[in-house]
Amino acid sequence: MIANPALDYVTPEDYLEGEVQSPVKHEYRDGEVYAMAGASDAHVTIAGNLFVALRNHLRGKNCRVYISDMKARVESKNIYYYPDVMVTCDPRDRETPTHKRYPCLIVEVLSDSTEAFDRGDKFVDYQQLETLEEYVLVSTTRQRADVFRRNEQDLWVLQSYTLAQPLDPKAVDCTISLEVLYEDVDLLPTARG
Repeated sequence: MIANPALDYVTPEDYLEGEVQSPVKHEYRDGEVYAMAGASDAHVTIAGNLFVALRNHLRGKNCRVYISDMKARVESKNIYYYPDVMVTCDPRDRETPTHKRYPCLIVEVLSDSTEAFDRGDKFVDYQQLETLEEYVLVSTTRQRADVFRRNEQDLWVLQSYTLAQPLDPKAVDCTISLEVLYEDVDLLPTARG
């Protein structure tokens, strides 16, 4: 028997209503809902360190920093994701209390189970956000961050950061040392061993 996809389709409105009541977070991709797994200590600590650094830097400015419980809406693809850290400086985002549509910076902290998706399809989806200037991927297995920046030709250029140079999200004119980013973090073993 073949399942009828039309019967399994969840509308964005039903998804949003369900998220308000659900004890588990879900991401939404064009009618399909996916439960999110829990995160490791390293994952949560890195995201928290980055949130604090960005929040302190942006205090008093017209930007907002969000951590893991705020959804990013990719309208053109009918998607809602929960980025680990997101910054928006667009006043239109004050109109939507449960999701943001105009972020300038999105950060995903990588795990073995999500890295391929975060680097692949999720990144392709995020590229549809016209206001997004930078997409940052932070490792939990080594002190390294990869920053994809949209250039003037609308191409995404990769720059990798290690302890030798601080992370410098240009979208928010900030500099964060990797020592601060990885403070109190016990790195996870790699999948290879």
